[in-house]
Amino acid sequence: MRTEALIICAVLAFAGTSHAEKSGDIPLWGRFEAAFTSAKAYDNPLYDVRRFEAVFTSPSGRSAKRAGFWDGGVSWKVRFMPDEIGTWKYTTSCSDDDNSGLHDVSGSFECVPNTSSHDIFSRGRIERPKGEFHLVHADGTPFFWFADTAWNGPLRSTDDEWALYLDNRADKGFNVIQFVTTQWRGGDRDENGRDAFEGSGYITVDTEYFRRLDNKIDVINDRGLVAAPVLLWALQRGAGRHLSPGYHLPHEEAILLAKYMVARYGGHHVVWLLGGDGDFLGEYEQRWKTIGRGVFGSGDHPGLVTLHPCGRSWYGDAYRDEDWLDIIGYQSSHSTSQGTVEFITKGPATNDWANIPPRPLINLEPLYENIRDEATVRDVRNACWWSILATPVAGITYGANGVWSWLREGETILNHRHNPQTKIWRASLDFPGVRETAFLASFMRSFPWWNLMPAPDLLADQPGDKDYRRFVSVAATFDKSLVIAYIPDETTVTLYNTRGMNYRARWFDPAANSWSSADITTAGNRMVAESPAGKDIVLVLEESANP
Repeated sequence: MRTEALIICAVLAFAGTSHAEKSGDIPLWGRFEAAFTSAKAYDNPLYDVRRFEAVFTSPSGRSAKRAGFWDGGVSWKVRFMPDEIGTWKYTTSCSDDDNSGLHDVSGSFECVPNTSSHDIFSRGRIERPKGEFHLVHADGTPFFWFADTAWNGPLRSTDDEWALYLDNRADKGFNVIQFVTTQWRGGDRDENGRDAFEGSGYITVDTEYFRRLDNKIDVINDRGLVAAPVLLWALQRGAGRHLSPGYHLPHEEAILLAKYMVARYGGHHVVWLLGGDGDFLGEYEQRWKTIGRGVFGSGDHPGLVTLHPCGRSWYGDAYRDEDWLDIIGYQSSHSTSQGTVEFITKGPATNDWANIPPRPLINLEPLYENIRDEATVRDVRNACWWSILATPVAGITYGANGVWSWLREGETILNHRHNPQTKIWRASLDFPGVRETAFLASFMRSFPWWNLMPAPDLLADQPGDKDYRRFVSVAATFDKSLVIAYIPDETTVTLYNTRGMNYRARWFDPAANSWSSADITTAGNRMVAESPAGKDIVLVLEESANP
């Protein structure tokens, strides 16, 4: 017989939604949480209860299935993000159908308008439109990915530190925070000395660890930011390999652990980084395809999915038919060498994007600021601008060496090359590079960036063929009404104008966030510009009605 559940609803303190907290109503694109008391205690719920889920029915009759999760003792929960205003109903199902506390339990809640000004609540969750190279909100508004790598942040920060960090990033225009959810190569436990899980061939999870992590992810969304958790760090080289669950767990346990976290955070605004720093090709390719299909293959999971590979690794073509993969993420690594630069400017992403099923392509880890003494803020700008224009424009991730590691005074980074010049996390928050990458994001958002595609054929001559450090990246809209060229050093740039268009030409200084007019010399179907001396610069050509 179906039982009516006593539902405990939890609502985040979203801006402008205090009325929902008082009434128990859930704001649109907010998070509904239902708590259940199991009629049985299990030795290890991960294995003993293979399925606990709820099917939610919207006011208009649509249905969505969401997995629930164990939260310690006999406590179980289901979290869900409503996308329609009105009365939602749900019914649970459990693999142990004799458990009256978990199986065939029904309930309902009311979804009300969301008054928050944050885009993830006013425009809706992040989605990938089929056949496109960019992300959008649920209402169709393009979403430019601007992320920060805070890998260790949720593990090591205090609540006050985390709030300070997120306020800083939100103020600078970031909209995604990348972080690691379990103990890993760079952080072997959380601030309280707890691990997310124990074991390998047989694992147990620490619900106290995850309850602490809940609060950190709640606050990410509360600031209007998308959470991008790495579920399974997977580095298989060097020290700390045993701290990479994506590498050392059997694939069945890796799937089990990842599915637990997907269930736990599926009610949040998330993009899942299934694997982190892993090698997803060769002998590991089938393993990761098996894990991806095991966690996300049913297609009823919330949130988008990507992979974060090791440095200068490319898996795009090999995973072309993996439907669970929404974003092709890559990592260009942390060097200014010719090999690293040309991986961005001439590498597989630039060659493959047009030949694989359309997905957003994003450099999830370019050159970190303050990671090498020889790497300048200009090098950081170079890496980000080259990456943005190397493929159809979708977004970029920034990183500071002291922030990702959450480095404090007197510490060194765990299992990582030590640079004594690395600043602590708090001193790294306002580096020049983070400010200038924010300028980049703001610049892109001022144009119809989602229509920009790589256009190297517009260059009559590529300076980067003679000196890799002078590579000029060019992107344009299909009709060439907008052309953007990033010029990393003083040079003469010659562009084709085969359509005979009239352009307004301007220079954008990516370090100063300033504009100036540009003089263009026209000769036949060619346009010639002399870039300013001593700086990197962006040339912007916009169609003009005036000759």
